[in-house]
Amino acid sequence: MRAFECRQCGNVLYFENTTCVSCGSALGFSREEKAIVPVDDDGRYMDAEGDTWWLCRNRELSACTWLTQVKGSLCFNCALTRTRPADSDAAGMKAFPAAESAKRRLIVELDALELPIVTRAQDPENGLAFDLLSSANVPVTTGHQNGVVTIDLAEGDSVHRERLRRDLDEPYRTLLGHFRHETGHYYEALLVRDELLERARELFGDERQDYGEALDRHYAEGPPAGWRARYISAYATMHPWEDFAETFAHFLHIADTIDTAQSLGLTTVDPSAFRSFRDLVAGVWIPLSVALNQINRSMGKEPLYPFVIAAPVLEKLEFVASLSPRYQVA
Repeated sequence: MRAFECRQCGNVLYFENTTCVSCGSALGFSREEKAIVPVDDDGRYMDAEGDTWWLCRNRELSACTWLTQVKGSLCFNCALTRTRPADSDAAGMKAFPAAESAKRRLIVELDALELPIVTRAQDPENGLAFDLLSSANVPVTTGHQNGVVTIDLAEGDSVHRERLRRDLDEPYRTLLGHFRHETGHYYEALLVRDELLERARELFGDERQDYGEALDRHYAEGPPAGWRARYISAYATMHPWEDFAETFAHFLHIADTIDTAQSLGLTTVDPSAFRSFRDLVAGVWIPLSVALNQINRSMGKEPLYPFVIAAPVLEKLEFVASLSPRYQVA
């Protein structure tokens, strides 16, 4: 996530800001300009070409700051949500804004990586869509199927999420992490084909093995001995699909954190100078993550990035990163 500043007064802005705390300007996010821009009292913004943009219809519902070309309509991000909680679902609606906030960060990063986002309107069978569902009254399973990412909104509750993290013996669990992981399944189905499919099978294994059997085995027996030498996480050992999705999520973790650190001056190395993601990890991410882990420890907290990237994992990260035009070596 890049750094932002107010166009009216130059004050530093956070991505979620709806108003500049310095000059009071109302704000909106332009996906086209990749910038936070000022809007007038009617929620209107006019760009350099003279086109008029309006604040998203979900400004009040989910604190959405994005702009749309049609007044009273949904922005690109909000339109990707296929299902949300009913207005009468108090618990679901309370959790809904946090999920949409995480999804907005996801979409910004996918755009920065130039990864294609094929919507449900463009591809009704396999286009990307999100079902953000409340498990307050009925069970919800976070997952992906045919382009539809389902998120249990309870994952936005820190107590619930921490309990599951401990129960599942996970070193890391966040709402944004769920979005990144499940979207990884979408991109594997969309982009990993033909000769790429053969290479993926060499790295991650044959995805045609029975998923149900793999799931049962994983929860009955746990990860195999020595798994850290070949996988980024214990969950990645379950099935080749999960290995790819976990690796994709870590690709996004790493790329976004490096971009944020660079934009805030925490590293002077320009990420765009690395065409190989492997070199970026070795040259920037490993020393940066060590420093961030030490900073967290200095505050009495757990390491920020509690993972070890073994050589086979680095090969997988390189493959996943190569799906992005930003990291495709000519």
